[in-house]
Amino acid sequence: MDIVIAGAGIGGLSAALFLREGGHRLRLFESVSELKELGVGINIQPHAVRELDKLGLQPRLLAAGNPCIEWAMFNRFGQTIWSEPRGTAAGHDWPQISIHRGRLQGVLRDAVLAGFGADAIKTGHRLTGFEDKGDRVVARFATRDGGTVEVSGDVLIGADGIHSTVRRALYPREGDPIYNGAILWRGMTRARSYLSGGTQAFAGHPDQKFIVYPITPPDAEGMQLTNWICQVSAPAMLHREDWNRAGRREDFLGLYEDWRFDWLDVPDMIRRADAVYEFPMVDRDPLPRWSFGRVTLLGDAAHPMVPIGANGGSQAIRDASAIAVAFAAHADPTEALAAYEDERRPATAEIVLSNRQLGPEEVMKMAHERAPEGFARVETVISRQELEEVSRRYRGVTWAQNKAIADRGSHA
Repeated sequence: MDIVIAGAGIGGLSAALFLREGGHRLRLFESVSELKELGVGINIQPHAVRELDKLGLQPRLLAAGNPCIEWAMFNRFGQTIWSEPRGTAAGHDWPQISIHRGRLQGVLRDAVLAGFGADAIKTGHRLTGFEDKGDRVVARFATRDGGTVEVSGDVLIGADGIHSTVRRALYPREGDPIYNGAILWRGMTRARSYLSGGTQAFAGHPDQKFIVYPITPPDAEGMQLTNWICQVSAPAMLHREDWNRAGRREDFLGLYEDWRFDWLDVPDMIRRADAVYEFPMVDRDPLPRWSFGRVTLLGDAAHPMVPIGANGGSQAIRDASAIAVAFAAHADPTEALAAYEDERRPATAEIVLSNRQLGPEEVMKMAHERAPEGFARVETVISRQELEEVSRRYRGVTWAQNKAIADRGSHA
């Protein structure tokens, strides 16, 4: 099969790697002129690590990232509300890995170039349109020098992100992504290890949160590159979404000046970051259909979701594995794309909608409402039964995916 992929992000690169295992011809096209290792932190869930491990990439991911072993909730004073294990510490066969997004993309990019050759990814090629001619699909790209290139293939996969050209062509009336009422300021700071050295910590309440997790192992001095997010409710977006938009500390630092815990100094971490990025919390409604003839969507182009539960990149990897499985099972490309969609669209739609809720962070809301000035013991504020019930409700989505994949297997 001759497959054209628009977009060389996490989803597009993963799709190329999995589809290569089936002997397909892959051509990747990326709009940016150079694939740089940009961005901040991301988490790869165990079900996604499992898939990448089949490509032999787990050792490289572990070398570049840091295993997440604990997920913990705190109030704005840094007092513990709830914690639970993650990854192998939670009984999974594969770890949850916290890693720099650009480094993850770099690991995938290097694997693609090693497998396909140095010219495998055509950068500076922006998809402008496509036409399904029945027996093939023709994609049109604008090049960096002002020219136009037409590429013909058996299938076009739109892995071109939240502002997908493919999605916009399929759903021209959809409009902009949906703002979910919060601004995220993100950064990375080299900081001393805190708590377990692998704790993803959430502190605060729904209107103001601080999320932090290390994305490299401790060095000889006990320091780790640590990803942090300040999430603040806001009635309107400051700017449209752009992962690389620079943010200003003065817009939010004052809200966190007294957030000094016995295990972390929040304002110090914000001040010492080399750069700060601003991003509104956005997603899109689940679609009724992804695949049309020889064209389909994958990753953020198919199911952009708000960053709750560390699922966006992991779901793109799962899409990539599933589409390879579908092509292995179906010689007809339209049947393969239909099977891929049947496998992935319902699962991701559930996660998109679930992520709009508070999820396990509901306990932070409860603690703030019941004890706004803090507490000596969380049991006097929230019962153990209530805490376990909140955790159980959210695990219903993510744990079920991890367990189902482990039970049945996926990419052969």
